[in-house]
Amino acid sequence: MDQDRKSTGLKSLQGRIWEEGYRSGELKGEVYPDVLPALERWRGQGIDIAIFSSGSVQAQRSLFRNSVAGDLTRFISAYFDTTTGPKREPESYARIAATLERSPSEVLFVSDVGAELDAARTAGMQTALCVRTPGSAPSAGAHPVIHAFDQLVR
Repeated sequence: MDQDRKSTGLKSLQGRIWEEGYRSGELKGEVYPDVLPALERWRGQGIDIAIFSSGSVQAQRSLFRNSVAGDLTRFISAYFDTTTGPKREPESYARIAATLERSPSEVLFVSDVGAELDAARTAGMQTALCVRTPGSAPSAGAHPVIHAFDQLVR
């Protein structure tokens, strides 16, 4: 974990360990202050929200269920992890679009990792580079840059 390896087995174990921390109240999922209002707005607009993380689906659900903003799982319709495929491979994004029953061009993928955005764009998705700390991100290249979710408007 210290080396941030994206091993599916390791991430699964991490999710189980974190689950205990969330259950005991020792852990809270950290989310930026703009996350809850954005999720509420998107859900109100009928936008489906899905998460693709190198963390296990269990870890994702635990984090969003136990976030500092409350239980956010009611806003999320699908979770994907590395069992879908590597985050830097276009095929993973094509699988996600198919699972969501959407054309890749109908999906907006937001990340702070350029290589993930490149893979999503290659699969046909729309992309946005989220830079929370100015000067901390790779060059955006072909990806529009946002600094907060309220910059994503429909």
